[in-house]
Amino acid sequence: MALNLLSPAEIKSSPFLGSSNPGSPLFSLSKTQGAFNFKRKDYGTSRVHCSAQPPPSAWPGRAVPETNLRTWEGPKPLSIVGSTGSIGTQTLDIVAENPDKFRVVALAAGSNVTLLADQVKTFKPQLVAVRNESLVDELKEALADVKDKPEIIPGEQGVIEVARHPDAVSVVTGIVGCAGLKPTVAAIEAGKDIALANKETLIAGGPFVLPLAHKHKVKILPADSEHSAIFQCIQGLPEGALRRIILTASGGAFRDWPVDKLKEVKVADALKHPNWNMGKKITVDSATLFNKGLEVIEAHYLFGAEYDNIEIVIHPQSIIHSMVETQDSSVLAQLGWPDMRLPILYTMSWPDRVYCSEVTWPRLDLCKLGSLTFKMPDNVKYPSMDLAYAAGRAGGTMTGVLSAANEKAVEMFIDEKISYLDIFKVVELTCDKHRAELVETPSLEEIIHYDLWARDYAASLQLSKSPALM
Repeated sequence: MALNLLSPAEIKSSPFLGSSNPGSPLFSLSKTQGAFNFKRKDYGTSRVHCSAQPPPSAWPGRAVPETNLRTWEGPKPLSIVGSTGSIGTQTLDIVAENPDKFRVVALAAGSNVTLLADQVKTFKPQLVAVRNESLVDELKEALADVKDKPEIIPGEQGVIEVARHPDAVSVVTGIVGCAGLKPTVAAIEAGKDIALANKETLIAGGPFVLPLAHKHKVKILPADSEHSAIFQCIQGLPEGALRRIILTASGGAFRDWPVDKLKEVKVADALKHPNWNMGKKITVDSATLFNKGLEVIEAHYLFGAEYDNIEIVIHPQSIIHSMVETQDSSVLAQLGWPDMRLPILYTMSWPDRVYCSEVTWPRLDLCKLGSLTFKMPDNVKYPSMDLAYAAGRAGGTMTGVLSAANEKAVEMFIDEKISYLDIFKVVELTCDKHRAELVETPSLEEIIHYDLWARDYAASLQLSKSPALM
């Protein structure tokens, strides 16, 4: 049974969202006839702002290829960090299908030595890293019959060396969490373009990573489907043409649930995505809409749009992956079947387009699809949106704290240590606690420090066994 977070005596004010009444908590929860009343507080227009100069965006609302693009002989050389994960394996599928366009020079993985060994045999990289140092001997044994053995470097240093391999032109960053920050920074410092699939690079690291990317004239190309859609829509726009970003969301498991049923949510309910099967963490994030709140922050860092000009719309069919509105009110959209390979491919081939066969890349048939629908998200059902926008406006280390606290809260929910609604409370209480220590222009070490701090603090909020809120 899930523990309630805090006893009434332990609940402290959480003014993170800038309520007109600083003593108001995020939720109004009262016990009436054995049930909760769930009411969203009205926060008016009060906001939390960061006074620091914001970092430069990766793309200032437009994407125009430079005339002096890098050149190389033969297929484009790539390094892949996180090769055995979902992004990495899909990237390698693309390489296998297009050997005349791409080749792999270095691979890094965490602990899936069996799959990594198969990848080495197939793609013949020059350098391989396994983050789990204790598995190096196992990897060497698995590669004993390989004629041209790659160099193997264990641990975090090995992952960094893969990211900055001298022959690589681009690095696909598929490693999950803040573990992807140091390799990405190393790749940027080595002048490699980044095919970005690691959210923490910008959500947590944006204030540090973006100035670094500009300094080294490195391109950050989004592999996330929503941000790839925006990136595709801004190709060739003139300067100042972008007016608004519209992020589409499936709505997750509870898009058709009434708000008052959320208090009854079980883990199994949150893991029933209406459109597709994904990992537990991302499926819960889709249910809470925290995934979209984090994408708002990432869109701000990528494209330079103000938070007032980034909106979320529920689109149940998940065919329009996102849209942009231009200054003259035209709306441009990118459509396609839900398939992560397309945005990954575009980060690898930009500014070119690679032909894809209909056998492995089904073409979109709008007549067969029939209809596309949209609706506004409910802030009462999805309080994650207000939390994400508030964290984004606070800036600095707050966005990384939001992401880390959410990750820990979701883990606690999946382990049935807290309830579904407690996810939002854990995140807000953690962000509110961080207000006093917020660093506006953090170093890489400070970003990593507060990521770890947020996880520890969120875990510590499993405080009360009191039945007072049960």
